[in-house]
Amino acid sequence: MKKIGLISDTHSYLHPRVKHHFKDVDEIWHAGDIGDIALADELAAFKPFKAVYGNIDGHTIRAQYPKNLRFEIEGLDVWITHIGGYPGRYDLRVREEIRKNPPGLFICGHSHFLKAMPDKKLGLLHLNPGAAGKVGFHQVQTLMRFEVENAQVQNLEVVELEKRV
Repeated sequence: MKKIGLISDTHSYLHPRVKHHFKDVDEIWHAGDIGDIALADELAAFKPFKAVYGNIDGHTIRAQYPKNLRFEIEGLDVWITHIGGYPGRYDLRVREEIRKNPPGLFICGHSHFLKAMPDKKLGLLHLNPGAAGKVGFHQVQTLMRFEVENAQVQNLEVVELEKRV
């Protein structure tokens, strides 16, 4: 079993409680719009770290992190990308591949809308942790925690970091 902390759209801001909420995870995954390589380096120094770059990320982050990241963990096929859409409305750049070769878990950020929804047609789970940063139109800064065991996502939790004013 692996415990995962999932975050996105930090836009160069690491909320002071992120590390507290991720203290017991085995890995941190970032679904793009990191904003500052120092933020990625800080999370990578704290826990094993996987990330993709987002549309606001500059060349330094793009040189270190891919646009798409697909891997297997605990028997689960995972695909992380920043702009991916969601079940029924996948982004054009992922639509064909996701239909031909769906992962078990599809993760994206970008929208700043927290989502956890199954795609029954493709047999996958879609997660978007919302936005943990201060930039954007979201009302609450959020992240997710979950466990992966036997190719299944279990014990999914949403953490509200702070309401924005």
